[in-house]
Amino acid sequence: MGGSSSGSWSRLGNVRALEEKAKLALQPKKKNVFISFSTEDMNEVNLLRGQAKNDNSDIEFNDHSVKSAYNSEVAEYIKRKITERINRTSTTVVYLTENTSKSQWVKWEVEKSHALGKKVIAVHKGDNFNGNIPSWLNASKIVSWSNLSNALD
Repeated sequence: MGGSSSGSWSRLGNVRALEEKAKLALQPKKKNVFISFSTEDMNEVNLLRGQAKNDNSDIEFNDHSVKSAYNSEVAEYIKRKITERINRTSTTVVYLTENTSKSQWVKWEVEKSHALGKKVIAVHKGDNFNGNIPSWLNASKIVSWSNLSNALD
């Protein structure tokens, strides 16, 4: 008689794959947020990104580091791509520093987020932010970096 190619090993493999999918489905969902920041703050933002990669973090950042000038030839393409990313999130997190108000990209990302009906939260390092808050920011909350996860609830 002959054997079948769908023996017990292949069924067992399917069960394991289903178990993995079930485990993933039962894990708490990460909050997918768009992070907007001035390129001058890249090193600090990389620390923030690193925290989000920690398994215990419930935040997943969706960002696009823009190094092109706001009025460059590729600006319209970049704006389309950033709009797509903002659309896939519920909240835009603005990393607030003295550089924030100088960035045309951050201003545009905040304005686009508001236009798309996204919540905007500003986050700063340390306990208090003593710098100037841009008039266009219009954030629903301004919180310290350590309180970001709670502010997203």
